[in-house]
This record gives sequence, C-alpha cells and structure tokens, in this order.
Amino acid sequence: MPAGTTPARLRDLPNVGPATERDLNLLGVTEPAGLAGRDPVKMYDDLCRLTGARHDPCVIDVFMAAIACVETGDRRPWWAFSPRRRRLLARRAAGADPI
Repeated sequence: MPAGTTPARLRDLPNVGPATERDLNLLGVTEPAGLAGRDPVKMYDDLCRLTGARHDPCVIDVFMAAIACVETGDRRPWWAFSPRRRRLLARRAAGADPI
C-alpha cells in the first residue's frame, strides 16, 4: 500500500486479522476510517464489557497500532506500542489523568 493511502478494509491494516476484525466490528468499527480519533483503552474496556470477558491487554496494543496506521500511516507491529500501553495503564492504576 502506498504511503499516505488509507486502507479500504480493516484487514488491510497491519496487525488486523480475523479475530481483531470481529472485535472491531463488535465495537461498531466496520472500516479503517472509523478508527480515527478513537481511544484504544476505552475500546478495550468496551470490548471486555460487551463480551463479558477480560481480554489480553495486548489487544490495546493492536488497537493502538491500527489507530496509528489510520491517523499517521505508522505501520509498526503491535508490540511496538506495548511500552506506551504499560505507561497508560500504570497512570490509570495510580489514579492519574484519565486516559
């Protein structure tokens, strides 16, 4: 995909496979543009609530990666976002600024 091009389908985003696509659809996201401006931690919380299960926190990393790709063209692997997720969750646990 050429730089600066927004993918047409969710599965065209790096790190988005069938399971993530299903999760995104459950959250009401059916196309990549629907990720712009979204809060990945809120998406994760909503997913856990909707499914009645606690998902692996790495799902947040995948959401972050997908959002970054749509918003900035950043195509890094999901694990590149793990340090940021850990910092965000640590701040949240400490009662710091809301995420």
